[in-house]
Amino acid sequence: MTDDAVAASSAAPLDALGRQLAPLVREIPDYPKPGIVFQDITPLLADGAAFGLVIGAIGEYAAALGGVDVVVGIEARGFILGAPVAAALGVGFVPVRKQGKLPWRTMSESYALEYGDATVEIHEDALEPGARVLVIDDVLATGGTAAAVVRLVERSGAVVAGVAVLMEVGFLDGRSRLSGRDVHVLLPG
Repeated sequence: MTDDAVAASSAAPLDALGRQLAPLVREIPDYPKPGIVFQDITPLLADGAAFGLVIGAIGEYAAALGGVDVVVGIEARGFILGAPVAAALGVGFVPVRKQGKLPWRTMSESYALEYGDATVEIHEDALEPGARVLVIDDVLATGGTAAAVVRLVERSGAVVAGVAVLMEVGFLDGRSRLSGRDVHVLLPG
């Protein structure tokens, strides 16, 4: 199971924003393999008003953190959420990609998955030391990917101000891998 393909979970009570957004996330059973319920956010992205609410809510979170200098988005759906947040905040956007996908010199961080290992990379010159970084992804499931990205950001000398995700699969306890981090979730699970 990956952070993008998560098992079904019972939802925590939703606030007003969550009640607006939840119907726009389509569950696709047995994708990408039997027993997995994939959380498809394409209906939410196709709804301009709802997508704008997501970007605005994450931007408000960044402001509540005391502001950020740069947004880091995790491949691939973290790019879709992170880039417009960065533009709205007037700060830069830095992609974190799967190994071998970035064209310049990189720093990498490997992490364990239930079915093997994975590696993410960032350009070695992407973040300034001391920069306040907001890490964005779509789903917090097991937390392995997000924790690896946090380590990359910190190895670069930057500071993780917070981690924002659209939704969480609570029973997988991904937050435990982000202990001591400020984690903001729009659709808790």
